[in-house]
Amino acid sequence: MRGFKRLFTGGTLWTWRSKRTSQPGGTSFSSCSTKVCVVGSGPAGFYTAQHLIKARQDVEVDIYERLPVPFGLVRFGVAPDHPEVKNVINSFTQTAKHARCRFYGNVNVGKDVSVQELRQAYHAVILSYGAEGNRRMGIPGEDLTGVYSAKDFVGWYNGLPSCRELSPDLSCETAVILGQGNVALDVARILLSPIDILKKTDITQSALEALMESKVCRVLIVGRRGPMQVACTIKELREMVKLPGTRPEMLQKDFVGVSEALSDLPRPRKRLTELMLKTAVELPTEEEGERRAKCSRSWGLRFFRSPVRVLPNSDGTGIEAIRLAVNKLEGSGEAARAVLTDELEDVTCGLVISSIGYKSLHIDPAVPFDPDKAIVPNQMGRVQQAPGLYCSGWLKTGPTGVIATTMNNSFDTAKSLMEDLDSGILDTSAAKSGAQNITTLLEKRGVIPVTFSDWEKIDHLETRRGESIGKPREKLLTVEAMLQVAWA
Repeated sequence: MRGFKRLFTGGTLWTWRSKRTSQPGGTSFSSCSTKVCVVGSGPAGFYTAQHLIKARQDVEVDIYERLPVPFGLVRFGVAPDHPEVKNVINSFTQTAKHARCRFYGNVNVGKDVSVQELRQAYHAVILSYGAEGNRRMGIPGEDLTGVYSAKDFVGWYNGLPSCRELSPDLSCETAVILGQGNVALDVARILLSPIDILKKTDITQSALEALMESKVCRVLIVGRRGPMQVACTIKELREMVKLPGTRPEMLQKDFVGVSEALSDLPRPRKRLTELMLKTAVELPTEEEGERRAKCSRSWGLRFFRSPVRVLPNSDGTGIEAIRLAVNKLEGSGEAARAVLTDELEDVTCGLVISSIGYKSLHIDPAVPFDPDKAIVPNQMGRVQQAPGLYCSGWLKTGPTGVIATTMNNSFDTAKSLMEDLDSGILDTSAAKSGAQNITTLLEKRGVIPVTFSDWEKIDHLETRRGESIGKPREKLLTVEAMLQVAWA
């Protein structure tokens, strides 16, 4: 056992005993196996590792994660009131505990260790670190207080350490969300959900307390195109329609001609559009009408609108409204394009949340990167002009689809790697040191990885904290707190 290691983190000098890097029980991995490294422990990383481990007995996988805790957007992106979606954590845990898999949290690839160093230590490196950047709207006023990205807002109520200080002002009546994907509807639902529902979820206590004091009672979800191009799924829309204490607020003129086009739509799109039509155009039943009349909160989809400016309030400390351009569509179906007209309208609001997409970041200059598409250029997960380097998930495709989409995407990357092993394109004739070399480098740089058993300490504490207040979990909100528990 090595001596004590000192680490300066966030203004506090902690002292812990550094750990062995062998498998639990002291068994080291084989020196003659195929060593694969996965960067990122979200769904893409775990699904890729899972597929490789199941498919080949000679592959050992090490997963590196920037944060001390695993699971990426399953932990920090999935809505608190969707616990069933988080059940994938069970299978990810099985993968992490597999005899041929190891987890190294608290390792920032591109900063603590370079991709090139990983490539020297492993036969193959798979980049699966997702999309943690924000797409900007590119309009005047988007940096005003009261304008937030959906990524940061979701991170705030889900306990992402970097979003802990967000403290959004919820003192206004109307919020406008720009974008109509599932994330936009998640944010709308969280803003309008009854507190009795939220307090039974793993939403952070600080966010729950802020939402208890929230004055937001009307949420408009704005999209550039029309009802037949909306990006959300029917499940998310149905949840909005059934959300207790809220009523829909739609514009019938947005649905002109939609009924006539239904027969030509693919089945999933048809069902989604039919639900929108029923909600927006049809007269509600007597029972539903009575329910809506009692509701104090409302939500609505607004189509054919693009943001052009966020307008400040009189003293410049917040926002007064958002200016939208009215669009017309050119083309039809999924290929329809929104074109701005000269018509403008101002929507009074005190909160604007931009949900126009996440984007991947370029973490290492040695990795090819397309800044326009914000992806690593690849063919079926093989990084172009970089043998032995692969990518999966949103870094491979851009931020699109749900967890099942990411699963298939990741399996495809794993298949590409296995094909390269079978064909000999990926050279495994020379033994690689894998984590043995990397952990030595990290130790010299004052970085102590968090193991999966360390994470289980954090998991156990968070679960106990939640149980004490009737929640499934109460998350630790800072990296420092996570490390203190992990290394206690």
